[in-house]
Amino acid sequence: MKKENSSVSQKPLRTKKIAKTFNQKLFDLQKDLDAISKDTTNPFFNSKYFDINALINHLKPLLNKHELMLHQPVLEGKVTSRISDVASGEFIDSEIVLPNIDNPQKVGSAISYYRRYTLASLIALQAQDDDAQMTNPNNDS
Repeated sequence: MKKENSSVSQKPLRTKKIAKTFNQKLFDLQKDLDAISKDTTNPFFNSKYFDINALINHLKPLLNKHELMLHQPVLEGKVTSRISDVASGEFIDSEIVLPNIDNPQKVGSAISYYRRYTLASLIALQAQDDDAQMTNPNNDS
């Protein structure tokens, strides 16, 4: 009996890349986040905080890695931090209503403060609240 050469050629399996959901991307982003060092000093209360620019500089490469985008518009009297999925358009917001302030410099300070805290809240950044003294109703600063 003659034995035939029965070599079967197999094609490599093709795997389909499954797109991550928006929540999966946010979860991965949070896993990648390191602690943000508080490197800016508040001279009025002798406390430390993380500067909004330092936070964004730390966060931007991670957002890019996960194909997410940060927006921080001031609309309708609210400061909003929004992270959106570049592919799907899905987004999540954190927002705070601005106080009614007539002094433009104080409005600018409030916007910076609210940008920092809405963003920290949005990404679940763990941070000690060194600005708690500002919430004291007897504080007129």
